Amino acid sequence: MQQLRKRWLPILAAALIIGGSVAWYNWPSAASAAVATLNAPVRSGTFKVVVTTTGELRARKFVQVQGPTAAQTVNVYQSKIASIVPEGSVVKEGDVIAELDRSPAATKLADVTLSLQKAQAEYTTAQLDSALNLAQSREDVRTAEYTLEEKKIAKEQAQYEAPSIKRQADIDLEKAQRAVEQAKRNLDTKTKQAVAKMASVGADLGRQQNQLKNIQEVMSGFTIKAPSPGMVIYIREWNGKKKGVGSQWNAWENSVATLPDLTQMESQTYVNEVDVRKLAVGQPVQISLDADPSKKLPGKITEIANVGEQRPNQDSKVFEVKIQVLQADTTLRPGMTTSNAIETASIPNALSIPLEAVMSEGGYSYVYKRDGRSVVKQMIEPGAMNDNEIIVRRGLAKDDHVLLTPPADKTGIKTETIPGLKPAVPSSTAGDTAKSLSLPAGKPLPAGPAAVPKPKG
Repeated sequence: MQQLRKRWLPILAAALIIGGSVAWYNWPSAASAAVATLNAPVRSGTFKVVVTTTGELRARKFVQVQGPTAAQTVNVYQSKIASIVPEGSVVKEGDVIAELDRSPAATKLADVTLSLQKAQAEYTTAQLDSALNLAQSREDVRTAEYTLEEKKIAKEQAQYEAPSIKRQADIDLEKAQRAVEQAKRNLDTKTKQAVAKMASVGADLGRQQNQLKNIQEVMSGFTIKAPSPGMVIYIREWNGKKKGVGSQWNAWENSVATLPDLTQMESQTYVNEVDVRKLAVGQPVQISLDADPSKKLPGKITEIANVGEQRPNQDSKVFEVKIQVLQADTTLRPGMTTSNAIETASIPNALSIPLEAVMSEGGYSYVYKRDGRSVVKQMIEPGAMNDNEIIVRRGLAKDDHVLLTPPADKTGIKTETIPGLKPAVPSSTAGDTAKSLSLPAGKPLPAGPAAVPKPKG
C-alpha cells in the first residue's frame, strides 16, 4: 500500500503543477480584465460635429391679447391682473380671457365725474349770466330808442319857439341818437362776450364729457376678451417669469397673453459664446421633445443673435438662436422643452474614439491602446470633436481598441510616438483643461491629472 502511494504521489504532483500552469496561463490578470471591460473600438465612418442645446417651443406667429389701449389718455398707467384663464385653455373669439383690477380706473372715474359736474354747473351759470346781461342790454336799446322818439317830438314842437329853445331841442335829439347807437354797440359787444364765454365753458364741459366717455371705455377694456380663436399662452415678464394672477399690467407692456399659430413653431434656445461661432443660418437641426424623446422632428437655424446677453443663472454670455420646426405636428405646444442637435459639420471616412479615452501630456495627446494582451501608450493627432467623440488623424487604425480609463499600474507600459508631430499647445499649459479643451456640460474629466487637448481646426 505504501509503495502504491509512493508511486502515485509524483504523478499527482506533476499533474497539479501542469494544471496550475495551464490555469495560470489561461486565467486573465486584473489588468487584462480591465482591458476587456473598459475599452472601446476605434470607430470608422461619417463623423458629425453636433452642438446640443436645450430650447423652448414657441409660435412663430401669434396674436397679442392686450388690455385697454387708451389707458394712458385717462392717466391710468398700471394695474394688476385680477383673474386669467388657465394657460393652455382653448378659447373662441369674444371669450373673456382676463380681468384687470379696476381700482386705479375707479379713482380716476370719481375725479372725472366730479370735474364733469363742476363743468356742467359752470355752463349753466354762464348760460344764465349771458341771458340776463343780454336781456338788460336789449332793454337799454329799447329805452334809448323811446328817448330818441321823445326828443324828435320835442324838436317838432320847438320849431315855433325861441332860438335858444330850438337849439336845446336839437342838442337833446343828437344826444338821444348817440345814446341809441351806444346801446346797440353795447348789445353787440355783450352778445360776443356771451358767445365767447359759452364757447369756453362749453369746451370744458365737452372735454370732461369725453374724459368720462374714455375712462368708461377703458374700464370696459379691463375685461379682456379674445380677439380671435386659439390657445391661451401666458407671456413672460422681463425677469423670465410668466404673467399670472397678481402680476403687474402696465400701459407700456400692454399684452397679458398670446394666441399662437400652432402650425408654425420654432425652438428658442441659447448657445454659449464658445459654440456659437460654429453655427450658421440654414444648418440642419434634429429636434426632439423632452415629453416624447422618441419623436424626432427636422429643423433649421433661421436666426442667430449678433449680440450676446447674460441670462439668469448662467455665468457666461449666451447668444439667442431660433430654430424653425420644418414639420408640423399637432402634439406641439408652446412652452415644451426641446433638445436641439445642431449639425455643424459632417466628415466622411473618419476614425473616432470616445473623449474619455484621450489625455494630454506635455502638449501631446495620448491614448492607452490594447495590443494583444498588453497595453501601449500611443500618441495620437486629434481632429474635430463633438460632445462624445473626437477624430484621430494619426496614431490609430480601424481595428484598434482604446482604454476608456488609464491602467492603475503603468509600470512597464511602452510609449509609441508619431515622428514629426508638434504639440497642440505649449507645454506650460499641458493639463490645463480650460486652455486645452472645453468639455461638454455633464461630461466627466478623464481619470488622472491629464486632460483632453483642444484639437486644431
